[in-house]
Formats: sequence, C-alpha cells, structure tokens
Amino acid sequence: MHVEHFVALVAEVTGAIEGLPVDKALEAELNRRFPADGEVFQRIAAACREGVSEGWMCKHEQGGIRFGRVAKPGPQLHGFSIDVVEMADVVGPHHEHPQGEVDMIMPLEGDARFDGAGAGWFVYGPGSAHRPTVSGGRAHVLYLLPGGEIRFTGQ
Repeated sequence: MHVEHFVALVAEVTGAIEGLPVDKALEAELNRRFPADGEVFQRIAAACREGVSEGWMCKHEQGGIRFGRVAKPGPQLHGFSIDVVEMADVVGPHHEHPQGEVDMIMPLEGDARFDGAGAGWFVYGPGSAHRPTVSGGRAHVLYLLPGGEIRFTGQ
C-alpha cells in the first residue's frame, strides 16, 4: 500500500461530499452511500490496517494514541485533509473544528465506539469541539478536515 493509492481511495469519498454542508445530513448521506459493511468503507478500512502495519500511517504516538496526518488538503482530496488515529479505551486531547470534522469509525477489537458511535460515519459541524474518546475496545478513526483545520485548545 502506498500513500498515493490510499489518497485515491479516500478521494472517492471526498469527491462525493465536495461542497456539501458538514452536518448531520452529511453523516446520514455518508452512512447511506458508503455504509460500514460496504465495499468502499471496507477497502479504506483494510488500507488503514495495512498502512499502520507498514509503519507509514499512525507513525507518531502520545498518551496511548497513535496518530498522523496522511495527506494535506488539496485538489485531489477536494479540499479535505486526512488524519488517521488508533485509539483503545482512551480520551484524546480537546480540540475544535473550525469547519467541521468528518469521522470514519473502524472498530478493530471489542465493541469499540468513538464518542459513543460504532462502525460508520460520524460528523461534527463547524465550530464544534470535543475530547475524542474511544471506549469498549480499539479502533482506527479517519478524520477528514475541511481545509485541514483543527485547533487544539490545551483544555
């Protein structure tokens, strides 16, 4: 698996959501169009597992969280950046989403839930904030950030 191939896989999703408001309607559309048991979701999830095992994805670690930015926002990703984290029963650092955050939740062990949500898509709207939490097991979470914008608050 190469980064370029991974970006091309994710671009299938970002192309489908380009220009749509980052809100709960988008969450419903993503879960309808790219369901957790569907081909596209499963290919991206497998690519995440492969990228992590190869060491080029989630290559940083702090506080029990493995993480890393895979791609900066740009035309190929329709203005979104890609970050991937691996978390297991941990609460991450508080941050804000100036333009929103689109999360792809991929449980790996147990009944892993991200901020209470299981496998699938979860969306935070513009101006939202949270302390990302994975409970009930281990999961990969892919974050799509419009414009790559995220603001860590130190709270």
